[in-house]
Amino acid sequence: MAQWIDACAANDVDPEEVIRFDHGGRTYAIYRSLTDNFFATDGLCTHEAVHLSGGYVEGKFVECPKHGGRFDFTTGNAVGAPVCVNLKIYPVKVEGDRVFLELP
Repeated sequence: MAQWIDACAANDVDPEEVIRFDHGGRTYAIYRSLTDNFFATDGLCTHEAVHLSGGYVEGKFVECPKHGGRFDFTTGNAVGAPVCVNLKIYPVKVEGDRVFLELP
């Protein structure tokens, strides 16, 4: 059964940035867009399991720091080689100044 997990303070994620969040033995990535919306995906690149929190964010894309593969973090879609497997995305809500992820 899915539940909402308190992941971080909204101020922990600057616009057009990504941070790492670990919970239940898994790693997630939390993003904040320039339009002040929050998103969450699996935290490891599907190509070689590198932490996306070390990646470069521009617009709605995150670039893996190891080989430069790109994902659309709003949909999880792999959009730039060498990545070809999509990321799983997770629902996000903001309550007050806290960011919550809905996790299984």
